[in-house]
Amino acid sequence: MSQLNFFLALSILTSAVAFAFAAYLYLWVKKQGTVNEKIIEVSALIKQGANTFMRREYKILGVFSAVVAVIIFLFLPSPIWKSAAISSNLGMALSYILGTVLSAIAGKIGIMVATLSNSRAAEAAQKGIKPAFLIGFRGGAVMGLLVVGCSLLGVATVLWLVGDASILLGFSFGASSLALFAKAGGGIFTKTADVSADITGKVELGIPEDDPRNPAVIADNVGDNVGDVAGMGADLFDSNVAAMASALVIAQSLTGTWANTAMVFCYGVLGLLASILGIATARLGKKGNPTKALNSSTYVTTGIFLVLTAAATAFFEGFSWRIWGASSVGLLVGVIIGLATDYFTDDSKPIVKKAAHASASGPAFTILSGVAYGFISALPAMVGIAVSALAAYKICEPMGAGYSLFGISMAAVGMLSIVGMIISNDAYGPIVDNSRGLAEMGELGEETIRIADELDSAGNTVKAVTKGFSIGAAGLTVISLLGAFMAEVNEAIKAAGGTELITGFDIMDPTVFFGVLIGAAIPAVFSAMLILGVDKNAQRMVSEIHRQFNSIVGLREGTAKPEYDKCIDIATTGALKELIPAGLMSIIATIIVGFIGGPSAVGGFLLGNIVSGLLLALFMSNSGGLWDNSKKYVEAGNEGGKGSEAHKAAVIGDTVGDPFKDTAGPSINTQITVVSLVASLLSTLFVAFSIFG
Repeated sequence: MSQLNFFLALSILTSAVAFAFAAYLYLWVKKQGTVNEKIIEVSALIKQGANTFMRREYKILGVFSAVVAVIIFLFLPSPIWKSAAISSNLGMALSYILGTVLSAIAGKIGIMVATLSNSRAAEAAQKGIKPAFLIGFRGGAVMGLLVVGCSLLGVATVLWLVGDASILLGFSFGASSLALFAKAGGGIFTKTADVSADITGKVELGIPEDDPRNPAVIADNVGDNVGDVAGMGADLFDSNVAAMASALVIAQSLTGTWANTAMVFCYGVLGLLASILGIATARLGKKGNPTKALNSSTYVTTGIFLVLTAAATAFFEGFSWRIWGASSVGLLVGVIIGLATDYFTDDSKPIVKKAAHASASGPAFTILSGVAYGFISALPAMVGIAVSALAAYKICEPMGAGYSLFGISMAAVGMLSIVGMIISNDAYGPIVDNSRGLAEMGELGEETIRIADELDSAGNTVKAVTKGFSIGAAGLTVISLLGAFMAEVNEAIKAAGGTELITGFDIMDPTVFFGVLIGAAIPAVFSAMLILGVDKNAQRMVSEIHRQFNSIVGLREGTAKPEYDKCIDIATTGALKELIPAGLMSIIATIIVGFIGGPSAVGGFLLGNIVSGLLLALFMSNSGGLWDNSKKYVEAGNEGGKGSEAHKAAVIGDTVGDPFKDTAGPSINTQITVVSLVASLLSTLFVAFSIFG
């Protein structure tokens, strides 16, 4: 127990170090000044639009969270009218609220830093690629450090105060529910604006991507922040918390609990320290390749983590080399999944070039090639998740009953151990994407725009890699959450006086198969609802853009300003209208299946949801990244360059891929996590009340 208290204290201290380093990076970025009046003006509009959306979104999510907190207090972990339930129910409700609050804070500060960094990176590009890269990366690193610091601080604080890992499921559900809606809402916003700007600007009018005459251009830049900074940060905050929570719940059910629990926090601390060191040493090499610099910093962080955890395993009493092996397998497979994703989405690799070449024959061939390669790209990641889960299971199986599932949960913790660096790389993307637009709107010259384009291309490539990594990590996390669900169900069965504990889910059992079929369908319906949200919202925005070009005298010629706020309002209103139904559908479906078929049906539901969700998430994320970089490859002068038929077809492919890669795809892994946590939280009720269970 003293060893656990040591690591709980160290977790809180390390989080404080991460916050201090993030503050230093923030102040460093802030010192890099801006002087271009046009850039200052546009950057202020982006910041204002992002803050307006976040304020309205958080207001809605605040009401939702308050309602859910009351429901949790009344019913979880058991109905409040049962004796001795009030303190546990109150702890679960407060834990849930803390999860939502910390996730919201990380997203809000991330937006603040991203909107501060974009203008500075744009002007720094005038001096060369190195200073612009460093501003973009350090701005993203603030988000990375905040997300991991908040997750480690929150989990350690809750466990220290309540001493029951099951209460952490409430904290994780708070993080997951906010992430689900933040990612969905931000994704709908950003892709509404992106699709509308591309369709009206590039395809219809033949004007550049970030031309200030386009009324949707500011909304597009706002969307990069609310979708790819705040939404993505909430997403990975959720994954990191869920991985730790599931590992801790399983550890609590094992013999030698405190050593196993201490290992979870030890690895979390060392992962954050490795990310701090990786961020501090990240530099652009002599050849100035930003993609290589971002990937190299990931590999350095990986190496540091493996060395530090090996040393800790050797030094601390009760730590097992088998568990270290399981976490190492998870981390290494995560890196491999990232490399496989890179092969299918990097414009210097053959797949993107083949898709760009297909575009010369028309948009139908752009779509067909992207869909085909997207499906193929899912295989390496699915195999990687399967291999890491199997390897972790087998490595830890000899340790005794329950350790095999603990091994899988530690593989997820291992894969997410360097999440601080992953988020830094991911948040870099929208910052340099904004800076590219600002460089064009600020008329900084062709060379500056070329440098910004190079930084943006690296951001797109690395963003596709980090999405593959986060989806892979979510895969392992939800497998371990399935183990946590089994542990919670068995505790509920014991409490009810039952003796037939669940050891697995037999798909030949009709209730399990019932759950599998419904669970497999949910990710497809969830994705469709989000994509339709983008579709309907973008149609409204395209109509508004047409209205402005037809009614504002001098807009086409550039002598009059567009009404940017109209497009921002359309994107905001539509996103907030569409974000709740998709998330509620997933949660309600889980509850209905549970009350019909009981724990066995829910186990099948989670199995179907995991397999179908991972496949769709990987397919859509990789297809979207492939189409995006195919477009950029053509715009770089290949296959006829800008204005060619190949370019128009590639833009259409990118437009289809936008809601794939930035709305539906990355939201699915959050949806899987949410339904897994709902299942665990309601396990007692499913055991007590079900029709066929």
